[in-house]
Amino acid sequence: MTDLPTPDPGIRSPLQAVLAVRDEVGKVVVGQQGVLTGAIAALLVNGHVLLEGVPGVAKTLLAKSLAAAFDMEFTRVQFTPDLMPSDVIGQQLVAQQPGGQVSFTFRQGPVFTNLLLADEINRTPPKTQAALLEAMEERQVSFDGTTHQLPEPFLVIATQNPIEYEGTYPLPEAQLDRFLFKLNMTYPSVEQELEMVARHDRGLNPHDVRSAGVRAVASSADLAAGRAAIHAIRVEPAVQQYIVSLCRATRESPSLALGVSPRGVTWLLHASKAWAWLSGREFVTPDEVKAVAKPCLRHRVMVRPELELEGTTADAVLDGLLATVPTPR
Repeated sequence: MTDLPTPDPGIRSPLQAVLAVRDEVGKVVVGQQGVLTGAIAALLVNGHVLLEGVPGVAKTLLAKSLAAAFDMEFTRVQFTPDLMPSDVIGQQLVAQQPGGQVSFTFRQGPVFTNLLLADEINRTPPKTQAALLEAMEERQVSFDGTTHQLPEPFLVIATQNPIEYEGTYPLPEAQLDRFLFKLNMTYPSVEQELEMVARHDRGLNPHDVRSAGVRAVASSADLAAGRAAIHAIRVEPAVQQYIVSLCRATRESPSLALGVSPRGVTWLLHASKAWAWLSGREFVTPDEVKAVAKPCLRHRVMVRPELELEGTTADAVLDGLLATVPTPR
């Protein structure tokens, strides 16, 4: 993902407020601008994000500071093998009233928040992973025949370690398809790591983003205005055809055992519109589609096992398709 324009400090528009979030998060997170912008884009179109990276690359810190900059409620859940679905969505409590009457009340779980960090989501069994499916897709939780609406906005940022598979449960395809983006958090550059060391030497406490100076610079009103503006962006038929052709090419590729689902096609459209708005455009070009294609599609395709053993990756296959599918002029 490429960098976006810097907001003008003069007149404060919803776009400038949303872009200012990057500067606030940058007070505690050095680098990772592409990952941060991807998370912001997901929030703007009601998507969710899967972060993949080795321990210690600021996955949790990015999510926490993003919530602080948007003035959102933040909840972190450590996913473990013994975590139960009720530990995530909530549970029914029994209370005995005076006179012996029994009443039932629903105690909301940590999923009732604005930004839920599902830390190491692949360390919990499929039954608990599945508890998030309805929440992520429908923005609601059904329990004992009653539907409970989740707060607005609602964003799930899930993390997983790409190199440690012992004691993990791979996410099922149905759950992976619920994530708008799969973003890879890599090691910082030499310059960025030197800046990190200098900040810690000056007393930066990454566990307290407020004391580090991160403040709320965007509100729910800015977010709602941004969503309305993105919804109003229209995509020319030629670009719509390009999106469909690109996704259909994944289903016909001999390198892939599984191509992009129809849900993935629509998510690529929404992600492209969000990227266009963040770039200051009122329309979508093929450049926006290409910018978000890999993070939006890499987790929706499956490389054939024999090719995967040879080192072929989903990104490499997508790069080939982006180079061969005709781009509209």
